Amino acid sequence: MASATTAKISVHDVVDLLCAMLRFDTTNPPGNEKPLAEMLAAFMSEKGFAVELTDLGNNRANVTARLNGNGERKTLLFNGHLDVVPPGQMAWEHASPFDPVVKDGKIYGRGSSDMKGGLAAMIVAATAVKATGRALKGDLIITCSADEESGSLGARDFRQKGGLENVGAIIVGESSSCGINIAEKGALWIEIYTVGKTAHGAFPEQGINAITAMNAVLTELTNYTFSYQPNKLLGHPSLNISTIQGGVKTNVVPDRCVLTLDIRTVPGMEHNGIVKDIQAICERVKTERPGLSIEVNPINDRPAVETVANDPFIVMAQEVIRDNFGREESVHGVSFYTDAAIFLPGTNIPAILYGPGEAAMAHQPNEYVPIAGLEEAARFYAAMIERYLID
Repeated sequence: MASATTAKISVHDVVDLLCAMLRFDTTNPPGNEKPLAEMLAAFMSEKGFAVELTDLGNNRANVTARLNGNGERKTLLFNGHLDVVPPGQMAWEHASPFDPVVKDGKIYGRGSSDMKGGLAAMIVAATAVKATGRALKGDLIITCSADEESGSLGARDFRQKGGLENVGAIIVGESSSCGINIAEKGALWIEIYTVGKTAHGAFPEQGINAITAMNAVLTELTNYTFSYQPNKLLGHPSLNISTIQGGVKTNVVPDRCVLTLDIRTVPGMEHNGIVKDIQAICERVKTERPGLSIEVNPINDRPAVETVANDPFIVMAQEVIRDNFGREESVHGVSFYTDAAIFLPGTNIPAILYGPGEAAMAHQPNEYVPIAGLEEAARFYAAMIERYLID
């Protein structure tokens, strides 16, 4: 059955709201999401939502909007984030990053795809459902969170304060080209410090070279083998050597070097075990170099998460796409992380990642979202509200 709310959704409303959101520079770091959160809080309050703005300090904030139901069913949670990554040094062709341009059926601007577009579509969809006057059998919550691109400060605060109480299902509006994703890789970022002893470059034997020690660590890391079972949707884990810094001057033996790793994991992998493996590698390097010290520090730790493909909520989403858009949609997984990594562990809440943006556009110069995708996403979100909370 197709959605009864489709006729009340105006794509122009989605475009207008998204363009207004894109004009807020919420580059993370530092974030500065609070002014955008305040704008959205005022917008949704005017539309009849019960709204709460949570000040997180340092000009950062979450905004949570609720449409109350009668309690017959569990809550449906829509989630999107307010922050964006830096626009980069390359000049943008169609727009400056925070002055959106509508051209050739696309909206250009930083965050249009990742993921203010999905959030705008969610808000307009919920507003359209409310405008029908139909009673909800469970609550609908839209949470607009800060800091997803870094430490998920906003999502963690939302969960710690009981935001997931009675939530039965979650939709995260991340870029997916309007596809259904039910799994995401975990992220384990690690800093490794080698600390040696400085000396004059003419007498290197008097020092302990932190860079050559790090090279020994790197050699072992490139030969490191993960222990895991391949995942049907996510495939295999990965390890990227991301940054390295060391040394102060050409004629000085470097006494410090720092390396960062970006490890992406699949469900079933234990991050603590990976950290221990890397610590063991570093211990071997230390043993060969008396006087050297090495520190291994995890700086980002998000587990891989997955909802089973036959969960009724996943099947519902597939039925909504078939009934409203006439296509059969299979399920997929993504290699990046979202706030789902904060919400799902230990909860058994089913979740999907579905948004209008193209994943390839995330973090790119000339970022855009197709207007047709915005319209389809808004219709999908409205239909999911109806199917989960009304029908």
